[in-house]
Amino acid sequence: MSLVQPKFTQENDEAVLTAIANAISLIQKQTGYGSIEITVHDGRVTQIERREKVRFETKSTAFKK
Repeated sequence: MSLVQPKFTQENDEAVLTAIANAISLIQKQTGYGSIEITVHDGRVTQIERREKVRFETKSTAFKK
């Protein structure tokens, strides 16, 4: 069984790059503190992950007895 590779045109490539840039921008705006990881396979972006840190500040006197 052979897989047919899609033909990429400059127009198609630009649309994909625009979609990736928009996804990264949206994640950046939605994430307070954390990281964005972009996974690339065979020269193509295949996955975008975000890790967000949530920190809780407590007063040290609250735990003293």
